[in-house]
Amino acid sequence: MRILICGLFLCSCFAVDAQEMQTPEPTAVKMLDVPTVFAPAEEIKAVEIKSEEPINERKSEGIVGLASYYAAKFHGKRTASGERFSSKLLTAAHLTLPFGTLLKVTNLRNMKSVIVRVNDRGPHVRGRIVDLSRSAAELLGITRSGVARVQLEILKL
Repeated sequence: MRILICGLFLCSCFAVDAQEMQTPEPTAVKMLDVPTVFAPAEEIKAVEIKSEEPINERKSEGIVGLASYYAAKFHGKRTASGERFSSKLLTAAHLTLPFGTLLKVTNLRNMKSVIVRVNDRGPHVRGRIVDLSRSAAELLGITRSGVARVQLEILKL
């Protein structure tokens, strides 16, 4: 009886894994005409992004702290929202904001900005307020240093 139960359990585990492997990748949704896929890093140029007014009570008000970006080993892994992480999409991880929240992230050193969508939980390093995808980090100019002081503005919850 134990062998039968163990066998059924193992079969169900393999069936789930096989089914999960056949699940197609989720397609990227274009939000607010923000580009989601970029060319190689040499061709990426930071541009001024004109967007809706932030929903913060005061325009000058924002969340200031350190940002970092995901390591290459996370590319293709599942995020907390259930979608697969892509280093080419403009996404971010935040500890408390709802999934789908649009954030304007501004590097306070060079004043470059990018709009990202929250799709994961993190960062899990003390003192950091957001983890960015590689593409977002490249647009902000923080790939060399690894971390930067940024300001977050919530554009859409």
